Amino acid sequence: MIAVIQRVSSCSVEINHSVKSSIQKGLLVLLGIEDADNDEDIDWLTNKIVNLRIFNDTDGVMNVSVKDTDGDILVVSQFTLHASTKKGNRPSYIKASKPEVAIPLYEKFVKAVETVLEKPVQTGEFGADMKVSLLNDGPVTIIIDTKDRK
Repeated sequence: MIAVIQRVSSCSVEINHSVKSSIQKGLLVLLGIEDADNDEDIDWLTNKIVNLRIFNDTDGVMNVSVKDTDGDILVVSQFTLHASTKKGNRPSYIKASKPEVAIPLYEKFVKAVETVLEKPVQTGEFGADMKVSLLNDGPVTIIIDTKDRK
């Protein structure tokens, strides 16, 4: 799994000119899933994201997690995170899972985040043409690949 995590002041997902989900202070998580991903990746990534200390404490130091701030999380599936640009100028998405594999893993990930965060998580709609708006706070953007674990 690849996740792009953005600390946001606000963000929303619009589908067909209608807002499906929105949050205020918290994290936007763009999630890419490949066939090799499994429950271990979900558990590791969930705990890493929810406990990532990227919010400022009272001294202005990034030392507080989204859970500590009672912030929200919005998760959007994004197969393009697995794009390969090695050959030519047209990206290949061969590593990205097909919906029959990706949807169950995406849904498990969302439920796992809700469990660790101890509150509902907002989502996009898998496979939909979404318009994502965000106000990146900082800006703070972190990329995590569960295969690298760094």
